[in-house]
Amino acid sequence: MNGPLSGRDAYRDELTRLADTDGTLLCLEADLGGKGHPFQLAHPERFFNLGIAEGAMVDMAAGLAAGGYKPFVSTFAPFAALRAAESLKLTLGYLGAGVTVVAPYAGVSGAWFGTTHHCLEDLAILRSIPGVTIAAPYGEAEMRAVVRAAARSGRPHYIRTGRNARYTSLDLPSGGELPLVNWEFRADQGAVCLVSFGEEGTRLALEARTRTPGFAHAHLVHADHEHLTSAAAELARHHSRFVVVEEHRGQGGVAEALALLLPHCEINSVSANRSWPSQGGDHEEVMAALGLDLPAVLRALTHAGGRAADQSRSLSCTS
Repeated sequence: MNGPLSGRDAYRDELTRLADTDGTLLCLEADLGGKGHPFQLAHPERFFNLGIAEGAMVDMAAGLAAGGYKPFVSTFAPFAALRAAESLKLTLGYLGAGVTVVAPYAGVSGAWFGTTHHCLEDLAILRSIPGVTIAAPYGEAEMRAVVRAAARSGRPHYIRTGRNARYTSLDLPSGGELPLVNWEFRADQGAVCLVSFGEEGTRLALEARTRTPGFAHAHLVHADHEHLTSAAAELARHHSRFVVVEEHRGQGGVAEALALLLPHCEINSVSANRSWPSQGGDHEEVMAALGLDLPAVLRALTHAGGRAADQSRSLSCTS
């Protein structure tokens, strides 16, 4: 296959490679593995398909982590974050178990599958559980870097990704480590700064920059409180007005978190509205029905830029 792998395929491939030299890595799936799962083919004795028993899968992973293993579990984002929410709270939060949850089909990437398979609430849930590292990589290189970091750390992780979309990650520093803030484009301090999070938020931000050059663009991979607190401090050193783009509801998302961390900044949110999609469509069509598309990003930039021009002096922005 030419071009980059999708997020979920990059996860499977990277975990399989890491397991070649780390016998403590395990792969658990909730009826998502399908035929030819690379981990199952390479390490069948460490691959477990638990079927549609998501809570039990997370509970099982907690026990395996207590036994010295590093379990990676994967299922649809709505079933991981919502159906198995109590197990996640106890396993990742209360116990602090070294379990990594990889959740494809986040946002509305399920599209035609309908509202039961959409997930615009997972960040709100996971961000409220202390101690969980939350990541939403953009592209293959970022996914691989996040999986490697999770395997090394042994800490609880929630990794959010889409369905089959394939993107080329932004340039990473030498060594492939993820920066706290990846500045895709820097602008002067008075400029409005786009902040992108996740696959579709980053895609839209990059498209908006091609239409309206001159805006800064800061890309974030992590959304947990610890990472965002440090990222907010770096953002505030360079800008005071932000447009945050993310495939999540405004409630409990990255924009809301940054608004609390940066009370003297202007934070604009481009996110999914509070409606429920009632019509079918592909991924981008369902996003547009929720008010999350390129025109919405361009309107937010125009609004934020106009407000900046109307003010006679810059706001003081502190973290």
